[in-house]
Amino acid sequence: MTKRCVDKIHIRDLMARCIVGVYEEERHAKQDVLVNITLHADISKAGQTDCLDDTVDYKTIKKEVIRKVEDSSFFLVERLAEEIAQICLQPSRILQVDVTVDKPGALRFARSVAIEISRTRDENAE
Repeated sequence: MTKRCVDKIHIRDLMARCIVGVYEEERHAKQDVLVNITLHADISKAGQTDCLDDTVDYKTIKKEVIRKVEDSSFFLVERLAEEIAQICLQPSRILQVDVTVDKPGALRFARSVAIEISRTRDENAE
């Protein structure tokens, strides 16, 4: 039995703007959010072949995430994080994703509030 290799691809500090929040003043102007994503996948073949077809096209994922965030109008950061996770789990190579969404200035005296979630391919199939 061979051990399945799980590697990580990090997309760090992806800045986007969206409508997110429950208060009336948050529903009119887009706010900055900071997104960090960790994709768990077996990318060992790509390390051997140096071929894009053997890895995860993280540029495409980044573009889809930015489009989703900038077009969104959610009340909760939790919902935004969930939508991002679902995008990241679309490529079949992705086994798990960890998503953190920071909303700067959400709380007075705090730099930001962050929601961090982990989702797996198995959970996505249910």
